[in-house]
Amino acid sequence: MRDLADRRVLVVEDDPTVSEVAATYLRSAEFVVDTVTDGFSALALIERRMPDLIVLDRMLPGVDGVEVCRRVRLGSAVPIILLTALGSEEDRILGLEAGADDYLTKPFSPRELVLRVQSILRRSLGEFTAETEFEFGGFVLDPSARTVTRDGDPIALTAREFDLLAFFLKRPRQVFSRSELLRAVWGWTHGDMSTVTVHVRRLREKIEVDPRAPQLLCTVWGVGYRFDAEASTDALV
Repeated sequence: MRDLADRRVLVVEDDPTVSEVAATYLRSAEFVVDTVTDGFSALALIERRMPDLIVLDRMLPGVDGVEVCRRVRLGSAVPIILLTALGSEEDRILGLEAGADDYLTKPFSPRELVLRVQSILRRSLGEFTAETEFEFGGFVLDPSARTVTRDGDPIALTAREFDLLAFFLKRPRQVFSRSELLRAVWGWTHGDMSTVTVHVRRLREKIEVDPRAPQLLCTVWGVGYRFDAEASTDALV
């Protein structure tokens, strides 16, 4: 089991009070924390030294959080938690579509921020990897390495995209509602259902021949989603 102590978290926040509180709580949880106040500084620091996770404010001077997220996603799957204004669904959706893995609305509990960071890092750093590699429908998923290939070709996924695809691959031809997926993949008992919708759309863009007419990750109208790939071999776990 890999220790989370000394993992590096970058907090990108222009409000000094929010930045200080977030950094203080994260450091108390034994994370190494860097802080910057604008998008340009964030991108420059990321280029020099990629953090293990980014806490990113949506509204930033210079380059806003959504654009920072897009640029980071061009070359990295590092987990990103977006901070958005309370009730701003449009901001959340824009951030998720740009590649954010998770979000918190302001004002937020700093303890909840720490728990979200710990939860995402445990998954992305492979703390829960007692499972062995398994194959389904041409997809090969390695939980330890957090990698997925299809017919031998690697698929670049963010932390949440990997978790979502792994969940479906292990449960083929079963239908799950958005609330069930939110609980199982995100660990939330309540939250914005658009989080699931956006991640499904992002995942389809990476695994479907035509994301507008999905053949693998299908919508069951009025119910939820189902993964329909035909098994090429039996699951190994």
